[in-house]
Amino acid sequence: MKIEYTDYAEVKIQKRGLSKSQIESVLTNPDKILDGDEGRKVAQKIIGKYILRVVFEESGNAYKVITAYYSKPDRYK
Repeated sequence: MKIEYTDYAEVKIQKRGLSKSQIESVLTNPDKILDGDEGRKVAQKIIGKYILRVVFEESGNAYKVITAYYSKPDRYK
């Protein structure tokens, strides 16, 4: 599966100190995939005390990453 990043995602990933390998790990081996807004999906994986959430769109044989961020697990039970 090909993984693409929007310009917005590139900025947010860098600002939040995330690596593309972390994001790709969540997309290829998530704990859960949830339905998001506007037809998007949210892949999430527990890493340590936090959940890494990756908002993405499926487009043919590619995932387009919209944004990614860490959150506290109790927000998304």
